[in-house]
Amino acid sequence: MQLVQDLEATQAELEALEAPEQLRWANDHFGSGFAVTTSFGTQSAVLLHLLVGVAPDVPVYWIDTGYLFPETYQYAADLTQRLKLNLKVVQPELSPARMEALLGRLWESENPDDLVTYHRLRKVEPLDQALDAAEVSCWASGVRAGQTDNRAAMRPLERLRGRWSLRPLLRWTRRDVYYYMEKHELPQHPLFEQGYSTVGDWHSSAPDDGLGRASRFGGRHQECGLHLPETLVEGAGI
Repeated sequence: MQLVQDLEATQAELEALEAPEQLRWANDHFGSGFAVTTSFGTQSAVLLHLLVGVAPDVPVYWIDTGYLFPETYQYAADLTQRLKLNLKVVQPELSPARMEALLGRLWESENPDDLVTYHRLRKVEPLDQALDAAEVSCWASGVRAGQTDNRAAMRPLERLRGRWSLRPLLRWTRRDVYYYMEKHELPQHPLFEQGYSTVGDWHSSAPDDGLGRASRFGGRHQECGLHLPETLVEGAGI
């Protein structure tokens, strides 16, 4: 595997490439160490469609937290079949029932650290463990700069928790996403027409009048931890 030797030069190279070419670059550069992640949210179809047009065999990792909407499971099945994805489902070791019995309904707590713990247990650690086991050295996601303050400061390729993180859609706008889905006749998440512009766990997502991620987690958090350099809580006492 060829390593990234000059990060600044690589950033400049990637910023000059369109999203499909960025995906092709990563697939050529990292080979079997390259993967893509998805949430099967309202904008996920774009990155997945781009991927299968460039490298259809690249594994796609999906974190099933155990708290997703029924519509998300249905949408995931639809897109997986339609695009013939090489899907890898990641699930936390701790079941929802066991977590709630031991720690309570963490998302309802007034302590902000409890929500961080929830994200770490149900999303960050399961994904990192799965990528470690598969020896993934670079993973691509569909994050966009306009979604959160953290994402606005991102570059196309950065080190994140021990591996490279690629963001092919970083400079895409909502309009870009909309027109791409229209052009390629990609199905929308079933909850989109009910006013959800972003969809995650059922307890942290709601119709939002276009507020996007500013409405997630009751407005307390915009990030779930997957795209942050490190988690803020060490250990969960289990």
